[in-house]
Amino acid sequence: MGTHEEQGVARQGFDVADAVPLLLDAQGLVTGWTRGAERLLAYAASEAVGKSVAELLSSEDAARVPGLIERCGREGGWAGLLTALRADRARLRLNVRITSALDTQGPSRWLVLLSELADAPGWDMSRDTLEQMVARSPVGIAIVDTDLRYVWSNAALGRFGGGPPPHRLGLRLADIQPGLDSESIEAQMRQVLATGEAIVGYEHVGHARSAPLRETAHMMSFTRLDDGHGHPTGVYYTVEDVTDRHRARQRLALLDRAGEHIGRTLDITRTAQELAEVAVPGLADLVTVDLLESVLRGGEPASGPPRDDDPMPLRRAGQRSLLESVPEAVVAIGERVRYPTGSPPLRSLRTARSWREEKLDPLAEAWAEHARGGQAAIFLELGLHSVMIVPICARGVTLGLTTFFRRHRQEPFEEDDLHLAEDLVSRAAVCVDNARRYTRERDAALVLQRSLLPHRLPEQEAVEVSACYRPADELTGLGGDWYDVIPLSGARVALVVGEVPGHGIDAAAAMGQLRTAVRTLAALDLPPEEVLAHLDDLVARSAREDGGDTDGEEAAVAQSVGSGCVYVVYDPVDGACTMAAAGHPAPAVVMPDGSVAFVDLPQGPPLGVGGPPFESVELALAAGSTLALHTDGLLAGGVDWTMDADRNRLRQALEGRTTSLDLHCRTVVDALVPARPHDDVALLMARTRVLGTEQVADWDLPADPAAVADARKTASRQLAEWGLEELAFTTELVVSELVTNAIRYATGPIRLRLIRERALFCEVYDGGATAPHLRHPRTTDEGGRGLLLVSQFTQQWGTRFVPEGKIIWAEQPLTDPLA
Repeated sequence: MGTHEEQGVARQGFDVADAVPLLLDAQGLVTGWTRGAERLLAYAASEAVGKSVAELLSSEDAARVPGLIERCGREGGWAGLLTALRADRARLRLNVRITSALDTQGPSRWLVLLSELADAPGWDMSRDTLEQMVARSPVGIAIVDTDLRYVWSNAALGRFGGGPPPHRLGLRLADIQPGLDSESIEAQMRQVLATGEAIVGYEHVGHARSAPLRETAHMMSFTRLDDGHGHPTGVYYTVEDVTDRHRARQRLALLDRAGEHIGRTLDITRTAQELAEVAVPGLADLVTVDLLESVLRGGEPASGPPRDDDPMPLRRAGQRSLLESVPEAVVAIGERVRYPTGSPPLRSLRTARSWREEKLDPLAEAWAEHARGGQAAIFLELGLHSVMIVPICARGVTLGLTTFFRRHRQEPFEEDDLHLAEDLVSRAAVCVDNARRYTRERDAALVLQRSLLPHRLPEQEAVEVSACYRPADELTGLGGDWYDVIPLSGARVALVVGEVPGHGIDAAAAMGQLRTAVRTLAALDLPPEEVLAHLDDLVARSAREDGGDTDGEEAAVAQSVGSGCVYVVYDPVDGACTMAAAGHPAPAVVMPDGSVAFVDLPQGPPLGVGGPPFESVELALAAGSTLALHTDGLLAGGVDWTMDADRNRLRQALEGRTTSLDLHCRTVVDALVPARPHDDVALLMARTRVLGTEQVADWDLPADPAAVADARKTASRQLAEWGLEELAFTTELVVSELVTNAIRYATGPIRLRLIRERALFCEVYDGGATAPHLRHPRTTDEGGRGLLLVSQFTQQWGTRFVPEGKIIWAEQPLTDPLA
């Protein structure tokens, strides 16, 4: 910086009140040293007085001292910038002014005033410079006193409302901008006055007086001003318009929210409702979504916009308002929407183009006609003043339309709002179309939903199972044959194989209903012959009630008339196997030594046709025996159709040795069934297991209340032997309640049995024939909570009847149920 510039800077920026003085003689030696100079340069007076001022400066400025002294003598003074060296050798940039000191006594010739530049990079600004900066700044700037009244503001602040600076003096923010949320802004000022900590980047969103119909956003910063004693004198604050940035951030946030919340399911109406919910209140005050009826059914609309003569039945699929119950909507969700010919919604739907109206005619009738024939409403009554209509289009197909209204917010929709709405709807349109396609496929497969064979057989320890299914309808893979494995209480298992007349989708639908009915009956823990009897009654009754036009579940079950079924219950505790059949081949048994035998099973009539009652047989199976339950399609490919010939073929296939049950099952089917069978085929093979004596424990109990405590202790000891101490508390409670019930209400002998399998089964046998019922006692009742506690502390419980009485059982997983 040149000398002339230095002097200019010094003159503009020098504040005499803050300057540190010292005195020099005519040769530049220090003759007077002040405390301020000692504080500034860290030299004591004894160290500084008598030194040349050059010794206090940096080497480059020290060389300038002779010339500066000469210049001062010639011009009477000097002002500029010098770099001093403090006593600690730190460099300090100073603003220096040298004037004559001839009026002082002694040898002093020059008065030197030093002013620290602090961190300024070489430019110290005067009051005039600062005033020019703030007055011409595009950022609004103001100063208020401790009462929050304006004492100064720049012209730029007027752009944010409140008038020019003279009009603000002495007034508060609420006085000059009554429509603004001044309380929140003044709260920031008070906080700054109280704490002294600046607030930077406070964003205020609202409606300024300068733009009452448009939401604006301002970024504000607040700094406290203090006097020389550190006492607050006011607040200095700045205001910057960040509305565009705020609106862009809002749009991005809305689109992000749409990506997260729209299309979370493949339900069409749910997706439409999600679109409406995302747009309110971020974009609109009321949003309605109308879809073509064909879309809601999963149909395929014509590609491109519809023609003028195309019927366009619409239904309201979603709507959302700022007001609860959506009072502005004249059509409820699910109802048909009728728009007058030539109305903006129909034009938008036919042309696949968006439409926007900043200001609706308040006296015009709302387009949608009342679904219930009510009197048409006008927009003024509904409070709607601005609208956008955006068609829902995906993959070249028009699916419906979305209408956005504003009611509470006074600003009309702008062009940017329309672009945002189009982005929002285009994202939702893909989700709606995906849901439509899914609906179409789902509806086609809905009738098969309960007809599907089990994808994974349930885990249980009674038998090792494998199954193979081969439908006659190769194209669809659907048929009427089925199988199931159903775990029962007491570690037992039910094995079921059945077949429904016919093939394809109809047979599969009937099979699904029949299989569901069997699982429901199995849950009642009935003997096999009773399960088939109930199933027979169900099929026969449904057939009688079906007049030929019935659809749904009853019709599907009615199609099961003539079906066959074999139902087997196997108990791994003692190897007992009980079975009954309804018009179905008897199972084969592969003995542990590989020999094959066929169960001599009485054949009951097919389901639903009537006839003699069903009978069951019971046999004992050794561990490692394999039951082979199959449909008659397994043997339909033979040339010789006699029963003996069919059994010989099956025997030969079953006698083959394989490494695994799965391979054995597939090998049997491959050996007996062609690649394209004439009939559906199902084969279920179950290799029996018998629980070891270490897994079962039982005790006979006297019908004496004192036996309850002994039963609890006995059960607890047994659990300790099994390493199941964590189940002791729950098991003792279950044993106590079940044994107490048996003693109190039953007759005959009482027996307690514990079975450790994949779960822990607790069974109490008594000679009674009445099943207990779960009660919900009042708080004042003294009893009746036993079975309620059992149901709460166990995974499941129930009752099954045996010829001599009944068994009440409870099942616990092999983990602590309270954990």
